[in-house]
Amino acid sequence: MSLLALEDVHVHYGAIHALKGVSIDVDDGQIVTLVGANGAGKSTTLRAISGLLRPSRGEIRFDGRSIGGTPAHEIVGLGISHVPEGRIVFANLSVSENLDMGAYLRKDRAGIAEDRKKVFRLFPRLEERRRQSSGTLSGGEQQMLAIGRALMARPRVLLMDEPSLGLAPILVREIFEVIREIRARGTTIVLVEQNARMALACGDRGYVLETGEVRLSDRCDALLANPSVQAAYLGGGVG
Repeated sequence: MSLLALEDVHVHYGAIHALKGVSIDVDDGQIVTLVGANGAGKSTTLRAISGLLRPSRGEIRFDGRSIGGTPAHEIVGLGISHVPEGRIVFANLSVSENLDMGAYLRKDRAGIAEDRKKVFRLFPRLEERRRQSSGTLSGGEQQMLAIGRALMARPRVLLMDEPSLGLAPILVREIFEVIREIRARGTTIVLVEQNARMALACGDRGYVLETGEVRLSDRCDALLANPSVQAAYLGGGVG
């Protein structure tokens, strides 16, 4: 049984039918990548999983439990954390205070302290700036903080929405190295990413979304080699 599964999920924004029967399976320990053009429904899919949107039809199951319509804070408590698009941090709070916000549901002080150390090992620059106001960080540092804050909830599944958006190429490579490291530590990842080539290169299974529907799903290496995927999302052949 999949750790996380969507079955025939529909989502509406008022009269707009944003997801039209999306079905996705995420196995424990995988990186699953969602690929598609802007407006394809990728971010909407993540928001439905994390409880920010309520499906109008279909089922979302996590670890065998139906969670469609469950409040977002309860879904965090179950073990799903969401790193939203846009590097949303609490600008007036310090780096350490932002990390503490990620652990707001937890009471295990020793575990929280240990997880903060793990975040700092993953992102040494955050430790250097731990007392600094988050609003003064660079875009790349804010992205690191958003990821670190989500990890402080100790999730089993991490939802990541456009983690490389707007970052310099050297930082993009660093973020993808971190994504691989997070998976290596045992966290399952669902990744939405505009850089389809890098996303598919680090993922296990991929889904191609178009206008709110899954058009194609396969192993990521097979999608990388697929001529139609290359033409639509990878700028031609893989080189």
